[in-house]
Amino acid sequence: MALPLNIVILAAGKGTRMLSERPKVLHRLAGKPLLEHVVATARQLAPARLVVVYGHGGEAVPAAIPGDDIQWVLQAQQLGTGHAVAQALPALPPEGLTLVLYGDVPLTPPATLTRLLQHAGADRLALVTVHLPNPTGYGRILRDEAGRVVRIVEEKDASSREKAITEVNTGILVAPTPRLQAWLGRLSNANAQGEYYLTDVIAMAVAEGLPVVTVHPHHEWEVQGVNSKLELATLERIYQRNHARALAGAGTQIMDLDRLDVRGELTCGRDVVIDVNCVFEGRVHLEDGVEVGPHCVLKDVTVGKGTRIHAFSYIEGARIGPACRVGPFARIRPGTVLAQEVHVGNFVEVKASEIGEGSKVNHLSYVGDATVGRRVNIGAGTITCNYDGANKHRTVIEDDAFIGSDSQLVAPVTVGAGATLGAGTTLTRDAPPGQLTLSRVRQTTIPGWQRPRKKAKPDA
Repeated sequence: MALPLNIVILAAGKGTRMLSERPKVLHRLAGKPLLEHVVATARQLAPARLVVVYGHGGEAVPAAIPGDDIQWVLQAQQLGTGHAVAQALPALPPEGLTLVLYGDVPLTPPATLTRLLQHAGADRLALVTVHLPNPTGYGRILRDEAGRVVRIVEEKDASSREKAITEVNTGILVAPTPRLQAWLGRLSNANAQGEYYLTDVIAMAVAEGLPVVTVHPHHEWEVQGVNSKLELATLERIYQRNHARALAGAGTQIMDLDRLDVRGELTCGRDVVIDVNCVFEGRVHLEDGVEVGPHCVLKDVTVGKGTRIHAFSYIEGARIGPACRVGPFARIRPGTVLAQEVHVGNFVEVKASEIGEGSKVNHLSYVGDATVGRRVNIGAGTITCNYDGANKHRTVIEDDAFIGSDSQLVAPVTVGAGATLGAGTTLTRDAPPGQLTLSRVRQTTIPGWQRPRKKAKPDA
């Protein structure tokens, strides 16, 4: 019978080297706080109890991470990792296993932790170690002649011989909860840092005859922590490249694996093509045959089959139908729904509007709070004047209407089916269906008029 699993995530550190007022664990990787990545991984292991120990940043840390399944424990004084885990013990049931994770180590995959848990038990301790070509700064794993782990020595307490060891401690371990509670109660801070080291429990386990089992990650980045903006940027690129490789492996054509940013969830159908320097935020789904041009941003968007998003377009909170053409340089704002075969062209902004099948807004226009029917053509420079300074009003353009260039539709107003607005019209009343409506000052030519000329400057 499997032992119940508790998970403790340590997230109390200040992160001095981040040079920031923001708590370290709230710095973002792939659009989410570091701590949120670790919490998501922990949840995949289905723990009976999930405890996060926080400190620096105060209530800002729990406020930033959603979830009723998290029990938050404050570490008022940061006296070391052993002290931090000890703060969590009262929140844990006394039986089972306790896994310790870190809020600034965001990329440890669940598969690695699952392997660790497979080696754990009520009568043993298991930890994750890694071999580094440059182990500076890490606690070294000390083994006896038979290769058994005997203890961990921290860098500042290590001898020259011990510092030459390349196998290092990642801090991630799983121990039987009753034993861990007893060990933590016996920790001492008689060391170079004056802190209570969690790593000292290794030697205690060995002294009691408990085997210490080690598991190694497949990649160094799985256990790499974040202590500076440089390390954060390094992990960001690793995360993004891994994501790009996964998408490419599933059939998406990524034009450059090093120039893609997914800051949320991106799912793709077959034969999807994504050009360079695109950013996907929130939840984005691209159906079969979608092509996204370079330098686009899509946030919380679904894009229908065969649609092309051209370069430098920004689309947020919208549903784009099949066989549409968007951009280049288009902005689609939240609440917009484009039906099939809609064209939204260069320097066009659409906000909170529905645009019907086969309609076109191709050039330099703003369509806001509008309902546009099928086969409508909206000419260049058209504006739906939806805001009166206090309230928003809706514009309705019915099927087969033609809106001439440089028109202003002052909402609330309706353009009837098949109506035509002449270029330069300012529409303040409904336009009847099937007729030409225009508002235009009569053109006048003034004979003999001469353009003013600059006056000659007086001699200096």
